[in-house]
Amino acid sequence: MKHKIREEKKREIHRGLAIAVAILIATVSGFLIYSMQSSSPQNREASSTSEPKAAIVDQLSLTAPNQTFVQTATSILESAGFTVDYYKGKEVTVEFYRNLPTHNYHLMIMRVHSALVSAEKPPVTLFTSEPYSKTRYVNEQLTDQIGWVTYRLENDTPKEPTYFGVSPLFVKQSMNGRFQDTIIVMMGCNGLTYTDMAEAFIGKGAKVYISWSNAVLASHTDVSTVKLLQHFLIEKRTLQESVSEMFKEVGADPAYKSTLVYYPPEAGDYIIARSFGNLHQYEDYASYRKPFLGKARVDVRIVTVKMVKDTIALNKRIKNVKSLARAFVFFDIMVEPVLE
Repeated sequence: MKHKIREEKKREIHRGLAIAVAILIATVSGFLIYSMQSSSPQNREASSTSEPKAAIVDQLSLTAPNQTFVQTATSILESAGFTVDYYKGKEVTVEFYRNLPTHNYHLMIMRVHSALVSAEKPPVTLFTSEPYSKTRYVNEQLTDQIGWVTYRLENDTPKEPTYFGVSPLFVKQSMNGRFQDTIIVMMGCNGLTYTDMAEAFIGKGAKVYISWSNAVLASHTDVSTVKLLQHFLIEKRTLQESVSEMFKEVGADPAYKSTLVYYPPEAGDYIIARSFGNLHQYEDYASYRKPFLGKARVDVRIVTVKMVKDTIALNKRIKNVKSLARAFVFFDIMVEPVLE
């Protein structure tokens, strides 16, 4: 087993060394569960017409390709109602990162190399596939937003070539636009050893940031992420439950003992739910089984356990909900669309 792990470490070279030059989801409060105290009709229309979008950013495909992961993750996302964009390794440049918020993704799977700066200190740095140059992005380099990164060999010596890497400061200061309550699944090493990168994404408008507590093998992060997506998006478990179930199935990383965690901590009670079309009222429990007629657009959102409790308490038209768990199960059709 130890021999297999050592060989996998060498083969995947997943633990990169970032030697830097100092290197879902509209807002929950605006979730489309409408009571008498809901938002304006104009805002409802704008939110309900957006298509749920997801991205798989596969910078890791250059050194540890896994087409099975890409196909499986895409299938899960599409089954959950997302349209999926795929970005291969060479497309992951500094400018690609700069414009990420402008694509309005609800969920982003970031299969990218990442590492802490030298001496295992923060910040964590996300790898690009763009070769490093002292004469490019001079302002960003001078202000510690980007630096140069490379991969580490088994004997800890750097491996050529070097690439640009982006730091949390780049996310804060140079990314264009804002994320719209996006779920970030950052599959690389050390993404949540410290919270600097998580805080940067949250500050830029992301809702949840999910990543690893230490370094991680490419094979382990691939398997774990597929399990997480299945539990969270298809089975609609809470994020905390999804991570717990994933851990029971695959355990910690066999080489580095890292575990998958999320930020902020209170994100554990989030679940994925769907709302359909332009919503106008709650329906009695008996109507949950009514088939829908006409077209209804799908919009993916996050809802917290507390919000469901509050919604049930506030809106007296929801009746006969025998348990909160059943309310979650039927959440997809808890409201009736305005037919077009």
